[in-house]
Parts: sequence; structure tokens; C-alpha cells
Amino acid sequence: MSNCNLKGLVIKNTGSWYTVRTDDGQLVDCKIKGNFRLRGIRSTNPIAVGDRVTISAPSGEDGKGASFITEIDERRNYIIRKSINLSKQSHIIAANVDQAFLVVTINRPQTSTTFIDRFLASAEAYRVPVVLIFNKTDLLNEDDLRLQDMMIALYENIGYECRAISAETGKGIEELRPLLQGKITVLSGNSGVGKSTLINRLVPDVNLRTADISDAHQTGMHTTTFSEMINLAPTTAPEGASGESGESFLIDTPGIKGFGTFDMEPEEISSYFKEIFHFSKDCRFSNCTHTHEPGCAVRKALEEHYIAESRYQSYLSMLDDKDENKYREAY
Repeated sequence: MSNCNLKGLVIKNTGSWYTVRTDDGQLVDCKIKGNFRLRGIRSTNPIAVGDRVTISAPSGEDGKGASFITEIDERRNYIIRKSINLSKQSHIIAANVDQAFLVVTINRPQTSTTFIDRFLASAEAYRVPVVLIFNKTDLLNEDDLRLQDMMIALYENIGYECRAISAETGKGIEELRPLLQGKITVLSGNSGVGKSTLINRLVPDVNLRTADISDAHQTGMHTTTFSEMINLAPTTAPEGASGESGESFLIDTPGIKGFGTFDMEPEEISSYFKEIFHFSKDCRFSNCTHTHEPGCAVRKALEEHYIAESRYQSYLSMLDDKDENKYREAY
């Protein structure tokens, strides 16, 4: 039986199978060709949602037989983190995206600033703009609201757009729609921060499963087990790997507990923290690590509160990532 080659977009990844929407509108379930993993891609998922690929599909009248992904187009960007279980490998969260929405919560569960900063730094490394979505505002008491206001002020001052919403009540949801228009947006965050509830608000007919927070540890329980691209206005099939046609897509991803950075050299890390990079230009030494050197403008800015202590500590923790056990911790 002969096969035909088709181009398409990966819209779903279940771990072993990939759903590809071909350029002529077909939905084809594919596997990876056996030797594909041998091409030096050190990743637990060499193919990610958002990838443009070539598939080999059976041709003929019966159309029977397996379809395989045989090639992957060059990516314009991606969001990546270190694999939790395999220290030498990465896990690609999504590819070819226009922006990321990082959903965070002040409480139930609490998102750490270290987690936020690691995600932001990785996004900076691959030139992916990030909007911080502060969810579950309906559950916050006065102290929580003050903390949320402080965090929003911190990140807005650095240059990140922030939105406070309640996916549960619908507060602030409509204000998100213009930000999503005509773009492919990857949705990420800790388990339990309300990503599925948010998507159900934005796309009511999707009906994603949601779960309660674990009372014992105030942590989220995974409800999304695979990544999937969702059309925010499901009228036509996506063409290409971006929202160039004016359509809007969300990539739903499984919740993550930790965010280990991958393949970052220590001397690069400061450039992924916008405010640290800004002040580093005035350091006495061009190779300053901002930890102990004399004439360090970054540590001076830290002492004068132009750089937040939490951000500096996140920077230091990423410098320590060469310790192979660091990434296993729940950041």
C-alpha cells in the first residue's frame, strides 16, 4: 500500500498519539516514526502541540493503515522546562505560540514567586510574551488582596501585563478576550489554579473537567492530562501554526508543580530578568555574576529596592540549577 505525505498542525498530544489537523482540514491520529527519536532531540516529547509537521498517511480507497509523523518544521519559538523525571531531557510545553497566559493564584493553591519568575525567564529566553492572570480573586480576604495588589504592582513595574480575574464568577473574563484575538496563546500554571475553569468560561461548549483542591496540602489535582489546541471561535480549521487568519486559539496544558529551567548557561540568566539586565549594564565588570563582585550595580539596585528581593532570590536559584537535584524540588 502506498502512502501520501501531508502537511499539518499538531493540535493534540496524548503522550503516545498525536492528532494532526492537515492543511486540507482532515483530523489524523498519528504516531512518531521509530527513528524520529534518534535525531538528537533530547526531549520527553519530541513533538509538541503547535508544531507544523509532515505526516505519512495511507493512500488508496480503504485508507487503512497507520499514519506517522515523519518531519517537523523549524519552530519559531517554544516554552520548555526541565523534565521532572529525566534530568538530561526537556519537556516542551507548546511550540509556535504568540503569547503565554500564566495563571497564578494567591491562595488555594499559592503560586510561589520563584515558579512565576522561572516561567517568565524561560519565556524571555524564547521571546514569548507573557500575561500574568491572577485567578480566584473571589476567594481572597483583605490580606490576600493586599498581597495580590503588591505582586501585580511588582510585575507591572517590571513590564509584564497583569489581570485579576475570577474564572468561577466570571469577573474580568470579558477583558481577556481582546488579548486573545487573532493569537495562539498557551495557558500554563500550577495544578489547581483554575485553567480548566477559565477555558470553560472562554469556550462554554468545551466542558473541560475540573477538580477540587486537595485540602490536605492546598495543592491542585491534575485534571488536564494532555495538551490540546482549542479554537476560541470554532468555525473553521486553523491554517498554519499561528493566528494569522484572525482566528484565536488556546493551548491547554497539564498543570505543573515545578519549573526547572533547561539548557541555560549561568552567564545568560541575568538577561532573562528584565530589571536585572537593565541595571547590569552599569556593573564594573562585564562578566559580573551579581553575587559578590565589587562595583555590582545590580546588588546596589537591590539594596536601594529598585530590584525586588524575591526576584533576586529567583535569579540566584536559577544560577544553582547546575546542581542536578535542584530541579526536583517543587518551586
